[in-house]
Amino acid sequence: MSDLVYLDNNATTPLAPECVEVLAQALLEFGNPSSKHKAGEAAKAYLATARAQTAKLLGATPAEVVFTSGGTEANHLAILGALALFPERRHLITSAVEHPSTLLLMRHLENQGYRVTYLNVDSQGKLDLEQLEHTLTPKTALVSLMWANNETGVLFPIAELAAKVKAQGVLFHSDAVQAAGKVPIDLKQTPVDLLSLSGHKFHAPKGVGALFVRRGLKLAPMIFGHQERGQRGGTENVPGIAALGVAAELAQRELAQGKAQIEVLRDRLERELIKRLPGAFVVGSGAPRVANTSCLCLGQGEAEWVLTRLDQAGICASAGAACTSAGSEPSHVLRAMGLTPEQALSTIRFSLSRYTTAAEIERVITVLPKAVQELAIV
Repeated sequence: MSDLVYLDNNATTPLAPECVEVLAQALLEFGNPSSKHKAGEAAKAYLATARAQTAKLLGATPAEVVFTSGGTEANHLAILGALALFPERRHLITSAVEHPSTLLLMRHLENQGYRVTYLNVDSQGKLDLEQLEHTLTPKTALVSLMWANNETGVLFPIAELAAKVKAQGVLFHSDAVQAAGKVPIDLKQTPVDLLSLSGHKFHAPKGVGALFVRRGLKLAPMIFGHQERGQRGGTENVPGIAALGVAAELAQRELAQGKAQIEVLRDRLERELIKRLPGAFVVGSGAPRVANTSCLCLGQGEAEWVLTRLDQAGICASAGAACTSAGSEPSHVLRAMGLTPEQALSTIRFSLSRYTTAAEIERVITVLPKAVQELAIV
């Protein structure tokens, strides 16, 4: 697959070679990290190293990192754990553009009698801050807002939001799955109580993630057991966690330079495609965004047809989020931003990584306009 142009990194990323190496090494450490003998201690050492590496990426302490199976579990543990801490509080706040792992849980909780407020966004994906302030009440158990949107890349001002929420004595959780490894995160300076990340979004394997739990908080587990200080039971996925730690270290080391390089490539992609596609526009271009994400409304035709043509040319992209792209319903994120159903269904997401090259971007610039022209003829 060396000739494949892979621009769907918000869905999942290729494994970093360094992660493949440590993954293979850790697979040979068959001991249970809870065991006290030498085999167990060897496995446990991998966990300790990865915990420190992950904590450094977040500006946290190792004791504040709880390993999970991924971002979805981390989000659920944060939200359900907060509710268990404050059983008398039956109100939650989130946004209309969150990831389905949050929104579907919120809808389930509404069916259980909880009240959920969904904050609005404007046409650029920016959050309504006044609505947040007016919605907070003494009955609010948790505010859960994503750091970066998975479809548009739009960044929420998490430090400002968390400060407002904490001033009212309410817990704050951020789904940082699309932000970790892409933007600087320093939880020593940002008053977030809980933060989710997923390894396969920054070149670690699928099936491993983490939840930051600020010191002093003790969440009730969803999966019971003594592991992870009683907050997440089950024998740890030692190879996956070891690779997550390496990925976190690589992301921390390459963050500034990688972000600048990716942003140059993304901006060229957007600039050249808009020149060649009448009526096309970048969704959320007027808001701060993560450097790797471009959500492009083609202005005409169905994105799924164009994506098929791109796939045939060896170019991987997606229509909105990978979690929803199998269906024909317009993206809830794009609809919340005011796009018409036709515009939403005509939108493609390109998401780059530090492995994306200039030659790959030039290939997309050449192929995509031709595919759209073919659609117009058909």
